[in-house]
Amino acid sequence: MSNQFEQIIEEAYNAFNERNINNCLSTMQEDVQWSKAWEGGYISGHDEIRQYWTRQWTEINPKVEPVGFDERENGCLEVKVHQNVKDLQGNSMFDGFVKHVYTFEDGLIKTMDIELVEN
Repeated sequence: MSNQFEQIIEEAYNAFNERNINNCLSTMQEDVQWSKAWEGGYISGHDEIRQYWTRQWTEINPKVEPVGFDERENGCLEVKVHQNVKDLQGNSMFDGFVKHVYTFEDGLIKTMDIELVEN
């Protein structure tokens, strides 16, 4: 089952990096709960995510790539992510790793939380 979820995550990250919001949202439940790493807090649903990302991309240029998957005992999927964030002039703001933790419902992303990677 986790292979199916890994494929969904890969599709979501590819669409995000291509700035294809519709394809990315197609991997998520309508009422998805999403962590706002850039601003803090959470948002809910496709419309709020679309607004958040659209606003975010006017100020920063993030690229995220999954580099490892680990299914947790509670059924969540932990994804180690290489995150490279630049300002719009191309200057590096962050280049490192974070963990994105997902839950799924009916084969789609239900929630996403962010955790720091300990060194």
